[in-house]
Formats: sequence, C-alpha cells, structure tokens
Amino acid sequence: MASLKEVRSRITSVQSTQQITKAMKMVAAAKLRRAQDNILRLRPYAQRLNNILGNLTALAGDDVVSEYGVARDVNRVLIIAITSDRGLAGAFNSNIFKGVNATIQERYATQAAAGNVTVLAIGRKAHEYYGKRLPLLGNYTHVFGKLSFDTVREAAEQAMEGFRTGQYDEVVMVYNEFRNVATQIVRAEQLLPLVPNELPVNAPAASNVDYIFEPSKEEIVQTLIPQSIKVQLYKAVLESNASEHGARMTAMEKATENAGELLKQLKLTYNRTRQAAITTEILEIVGGAEALAASR
Repeated sequence: MASLKEVRSRITSVQSTQQITKAMKMVAAAKLRRAQDNILRLRPYAQRLNNILGNLTALAGDDVVSEYGVARDVNRVLIIAITSDRGLAGAFNSNIFKGVNATIQERYATQAAAGNVTVLAIGRKAHEYYGKRLPLLGNYTHVFGKLSFDTVREAAEQAMEGFRTGQYDEVVMVYNEFRNVATQIVRAEQLLPLVPNELPVNAPAASNVDYIFEPSKEEIVQTLIPQSIKVQLYKAVLESNASEHGARMTAMEKATENAGELLKQLKLTYNRTRQAAITTEILEIVGGAEALAASR
C-alpha cells in the first residue's frame, strides 16, 4: 500500500491536471464559438457559388472547357491532409491519418506502390506524420496560426498549379467536417479535376436560369472556377478548425471528469491508509502499555 505522502502527492498532481483541463476546455469553447460562426457564414456562400458555377457550365456546354476539369488517367495523386497544429484533441488527428491511409488503400494503392502519392499537409501534425512516410508538397504548418483566406489560397494555388501542369492527375482533400461539438466526420472529397455538382431537387434547371453575361461567358466561367476551388479548400480548412476546437473541448471535458473520478479514488485510498496508520499506532500504544503493566 502506498504511503500517505505518496497518495497526497498524487492527489495534488491530479488536482493540478484537472485545473489545466478545465482551463483548456474554456479556451476551446471560446475559440469554437468564433470558428463555428466562420464556417456557418461560409457554407451558404460556397454552396451558392457552386450552384452558379454549375448553371454557367451547363449553359456554356462544350464551348467552355476549363483546364481544371480535364480528366486524365490517374498516375500521380496529391492528397491534401488537413489536421491541427496541436494535440490534446482526442482522436481528431488520428482519424485524419486513418482516413488518408484508407483513401490510399482503396483508391490509390497502385500509385502508392509506385511512389506517386504526394501529401500537401495543412497543419503541423500532418506535416510531422507524413514527413516520415510520404513525399510532401510545400510547408503549411503556419496556416492555423493566422487563419485567413489568403494563407489557404497559397496552398490551393500550389495544388492547382500542380494539376494544371500535369504534375498531379488527381487532387483529393481529407478533413474533418464539423457537425457539432461532439461529432466530427472525416470526409475525403475530390478537389481536382472538377466533378459536376448535383443540384438540389427544388433548384431551378440551368436552362430556366436567365443570366446576362458580361464581358463573356467564357471569361466569367474561367474566373469563377479557380475562385470556387480556393473557396472549397478554405471551407474544408474552416470545417477542420471548428472540428478541432470541438474535439478538444470534448476531450478536455472528459479528461476533467476522469480526473474527478480519480480524485475520489485517491481520497478514499488516502483515508483508508490514514485510518490504517492510526489503527496501527493505537495498537502499538496499547501493546506497549500492556507490556509495561505486565513488567511491573
């Protein structure tokens, strides 16, 4: 049985840890509110931009062909893995690693065996993990330090340039989609080449939408497509950012609860150990007194 000093030391240590996890939960909750507001504002814009682009592309037909929509034989693949910069967020990062590995095994096993799978890591954890396993494109460990559209745009432009020049035949992004504080869903979505978007059931058909093209249909479509690609990647990063804070908040809440349960057990152990020590001392005193009385 541990000594009273050891038990007291453990109780102090657990209490200190519990205070830290409580503080981290509060910080994550504050950051989550801002991150959640950001993604909720962007989602309608991204969806509307996709719908407009889909209508314009349908109206343009074969007259307008984007270099980002050309499907090629898939020999070289770029996977954009979006993680966090820090840990202590439960299975948030490990789920992305599993998602990327599953995507490679299911869709790009042949390319991986040939060494033709490259990772663009957004977030320090992905950079550290895949830096030892797969070729990396660029260094985007600074994105979440000052998250903005401009910082994400650099990564999107590098991926777009790689696809446009034929360096990569397909670009896929893997990220955590934010649902709520306790739920994040790993998504693997094709970013390039562009895939036609299915319009909602109640959405108007492209032929029924009246657009006035100025300056020209081709120029508008060619301008909107790169912008749409950048917005989609930015949306995925914002989803991941909100998911990270939600996962960390949940993990810290669970850690705080576990620390509370451990404290109960340690205090019970402390009381039992103290009671046993007192009982032992009493027995020693009684035994000594009896021995003294017998010797007289």
